[in-house]
Amino acid sequence: MDYQALKTDVLILGSGGAGLFAALHAKKANPELDVTIAIKGLLGKCGCTRMVQGGYNVALSPGDSVERHFMDTIVGGKWLPQQAMAMRLCETAVIRVQELENELGCFFDRNEDGSLHHKAFAGQTFDRTVHKGDLTGIEIISRLMEQVRALPVQLMEEQRALALLPSRSGDCIAGVLMVDMRNGEFRLVRAKTVLMATGGGPTMYRYHTPSGDKSMDGLAMALDLGLSLRDMEMVQFHPTGLLAGRDTRMTGTVLEEGLRGAGGHLLDGAGKRFMLNYDAAGERATRDIVSRAIYAEMRAGRTTPNGGVFIAMSHLGADAVAQKFPGMVKRCADCGFDLAGGRVEVVPTAHYLMGGVVVEADTRSSLAGLYVAGEDAGGAHGANRLGGNGVANSTVFGGIAGDEMAAFAGKVETWADVDQERVDAAIDASLVPLRRDKADINSIRDRLLDVMWDGVGVLRDEAGMRRAQAQLAELKAELHDGGIGEHNRVFNLSWHDWLNLKSLLDVSEVIAAAGLSCENSRGAHYREDFPEVGSLEDSYFTVAGREGGSINVRRQAVDFSIVKPGESLIDD
Repeated sequence: MDYQALKTDVLILGSGGAGLFAALHAKKANPELDVTIAIKGLLGKCGCTRMVQGGYNVALSPGDSVERHFMDTIVGGKWLPQQAMAMRLCETAVIRVQELENELGCFFDRNEDGSLHHKAFAGQTFDRTVHKGDLTGIEIISRLMEQVRALPVQLMEEQRALALLPSRSGDCIAGVLMVDMRNGEFRLVRAKTVLMATGGGPTMYRYHTPSGDKSMDGLAMALDLGLSLRDMEMVQFHPTGLLAGRDTRMTGTVLEEGLRGAGGHLLDGAGKRFMLNYDAAGERATRDIVSRAIYAEMRAGRTTPNGGVFIAMSHLGADAVAQKFPGMVKRCADCGFDLAGGRVEVVPTAHYLMGGVVVEADTRSSLAGLYVAGEDAGGAHGANRLGGNGVANSTVFGGIAGDEMAAFAGKVETWADVDQERVDAAIDASLVPLRRDKADINSIRDRLLDVMWDGVGVLRDEAGMRRAQAQLAELKAELHDGGIGEHNRVFNLSWHDWLNLKSLLDVSEVIAAAGLSCENSRGAHYREDFPEVGSLEDSYFTVAGREGGSINVRRQAVDFSIVKPGESLIDD
């Protein structure tokens, strides 16, 4: 099969906060480098960073500290985070948010004295979430996009990555195989260094928040390359996804955590507040606790007309709510709900994957030249991501990756030879659906949503996850036995739907296998047959990989490199 061959020094997959920050930092560190950004969609119009509502965690207020932010991250992550990554996140966030304001031109909300306004987010001992109203992500991505467009950076839009390609010797990354979605032509992009920043996006669940282009392609490619993934059972459900019925794409989109932080109440179908029955922190408990409480109310049948619960803000004053959360009020109004003065139906919604590729704190993977940042990278959050730590994670580690990649590429004299057998195999695998009779892809996708929601969702047990594994195997076989029934590759969205579904099934298998291996309940992973947290001193995380076509999961002890359970870096 013919393909176009291209070369670049630095290749970045993804245009969210991680990818764009990496491009800016790489170009700033070494302006002579050729930097290329490859995007599955359009710059500024795809990905999840632009969808961030709540804000950006950073320890800037009097009385707060990097150490306090770090401890909140470790405790919130149930002592599973890679501590070097967590500390790098908290330390660098202070620098990065100032960079966002002073160099990129972001306008965050301020207090009357001119200081940055910090709002309350759940699971934190200090109000440290800076924001631009309730549409922080759009502000960040818009400014990043302006900066990137002003630089001599090559943009490859609507380009789908199909495979990460090692060198012929296997000792470093050599490039990425891509397909131009607009004309169906394959492209081999050789690069001295590659950043995987495609974003996670657990869209294999019935209710989910990420954008429609998210299908876990990065992690699926990492599996195929032989990389190890950690914490893959840790799928975070945001407690308050909009519930507007199954016939609207708005269902599952987030109503931000600041609503609960500001004093919003969760009510059952009869209008009774219930969170204090589950946790003393009430609605301001961490996301995992609130999600489980809502799920328990749903399972008990105390639900709203669409099967969820209500969030109510009217007791805070309709005018005050409308002024403080204009984006949320408008989103609800678009679906016929009055957030400021009435009640809105919500449901836990798959929001963020804490798991990802095993990396070092400087974003290096185990393959030389390949870096991973943003939601594709595991380790920073452990069992639970604090609200506001997500966009901080992307921008912090994206910038670090850009610096590291510039240094790496500057030392590499020439491009590594690509393993041609892998190129041919990847092209052939991508063409499978074009060679087979049409299958009902929508039906397979719809069944996947229920398999993961019911079997590997908010509450889990061995029987449910093993049942899910069997169902996933059946869905995978059904997908591979069928295709799209046509050969045209030009902007063929059915072809890409098939490829999206393949990636989702591959990663769903890993989530289920990791969930079975983790025999305790920590953060986002709650097993009803193993409800205890287990010994914190003996904490372990799961590491998964593909061996001979099957998923292998092992346990690895947490390295308490900075602080141990029972210790703290701050004085109460």
